[in-house]
Formats: sequence, structure tokens, C-alpha cells
Amino acid sequence: MQHAVRLDNVDISFGAAGKPLFRAVAGADLGVATGEFVAIVGPTGSGKSTLLNAAAGLLKPSAGTVEIQGRPLEGLNRKAGYLFQADALMPWKTARDNVAIALEIAGRPRREALERAEDWLGKVGLKGFGHRYPHMLSGGQRKRVAMAQVLIRDPEILLMDEPFGPLDAQTRLIMGDLLLDLWQQDRKAVMFVTHDLEEAIALADRVVIMSTGPEARLIGDFTIPLARPRDVSEIKLSAEFQELHRDIWHLLKEQVLKAYGNQNREERA
Repeated sequence: MQHAVRLDNVDISFGAAGKPLFRAVAGADLGVATGEFVAIVGPTGSGKSTLLNAAAGLLKPSAGTVEIQGRPLEGLNRKAGYLFQADALMPWKTARDNVAIALEIAGRPRREALERAEDWLGKVGLKGFGHRYPHMLSGGQRKRVAMAQVLIRDPEILLMDEPFGPLDAQTRLIMGDLLLDLWQQDRKAVMFVTHDLEEAIALADRVVIMSTGPEARLIGDFTIPLARPRDVSEIKLSAEFQELHRDIWHLLKEQVLKAYGNQNREERA
């Protein structure tokens, strides 16, 4: 199997001078195949974003290897587009300019970049909104602009860190359907971090579970056999979805309660 991303026995530790190392992730093994949508779920502090940053080349593992399309990752992952939880839009630029800049910094002529930006704004449902500035857009609209900003570069891998986290429940459903519609067109490899188990099951081909930290590990890997294409809100009503949710939550719940207990002990200390 050709892996777009492969993490092999990855450890990630952090530390400051004169202090012991904090081992955030231990022995992580994870492969994301070309065209596969993998969601990573775990309690707060379980190292989900840390794994994503390792796949992006923003963090270098203290042990183990990261491979991108079969080759060791050295430096930044140029094959990937990264969609963060917080908006990365420049407030002094219009929606069109925010999308176009992703091509301009890659050396494309401004006229071409603006034309393609208009096209991508249409693809994410914002045709006619190109002249608006970020403060004139709703949270969901800003997230659509951010998505267009990443996808206009046509990355082969999508790294997504709680991309819909700040949005209300209804907008999250709409954004999930939009993401699936766009993903269905070319099936990029996706690593999608979320706290929301329902969201993970509704979107992904596989859901992997991380234990609570420190020394967080991958402790579960579930194939999601739900048929595609999917409607995010409708699929959650199916009996098959409910059964999957029950099985995965049985494992995840233990880690969430453990993380909650650890947090309470730290607050009392």
C-alpha cells in the first residue's frame, strides 16, 4: 500500500534547559494511504495536534521516522496544506486577495491568482463575496475562505487541526458536507484532528484513538464502513452509525475520564 503519510514508532518530547524532558507522544505508528481520510480523536492533551505538526514538518520527532509518499521527511512537508483551528486570514485583505496570496507567494502572476481565487470562492459557496474583508464575514464564511486558501494550491495531503472547532453546531454540519463534497472530487489524503467523535465517524474512512498524555499512544484504529457519498447530518441517524459510535466511545470514554481526573489532580496540587 502506498502511504501518503507514514509515522513509524514516533516519539515527540519537549523540554527546556535544566528541566526534564516531557514525552508528549510515545511509539506512534500511523499510516495514511493515498486518498484516505483518517480522523484522529483523543482527550485534550493527548498529542493529536503534535502528531499533525510532525506530519507537517513543524516538529522533528525525538525518535522514529516520518515518511511522506515513501520518502523521509526533511524540513517542511511541501506536499501538504495545513488548515488550522484559528483563522489565518489577513484582516487588511479582501476574501479574494486572501485566497489569491497562496498562489502569489508561489510565484504565480497576480491576474491569474485573482481569477483562480474567484473560482475557488465559488467552489466554497462564496461567489460574489470576494470584495468583502474578514470582519464582514461570519465565522463559517471565514472558514470557507480559509479552506479555499489552502485548496487553491492543490496540495496532495490535507492536514486539518480542529478546523470547525470554533463554529456552532449547525455550521459545523454544513462545513462537514462542504469538505466531503470537495474531497470527493479528487480524494486527497487527509489527517483530520477533532475532539468530536460524531464528526470523526461521519467524515472519515478510519478513526484512530489516542490515549491521554503524557506519553500518549495510539490505542485504537477503527475502519468506518459507511457508504459514500455521505450527508453528515443524515448519516448520524443510521443504526450503523450508532453502533460504530457506541463501540468507539467505549474505548474513548476511558481516556476522557482519565484526562479529566489528571486535570483535577493538577488543579488541587
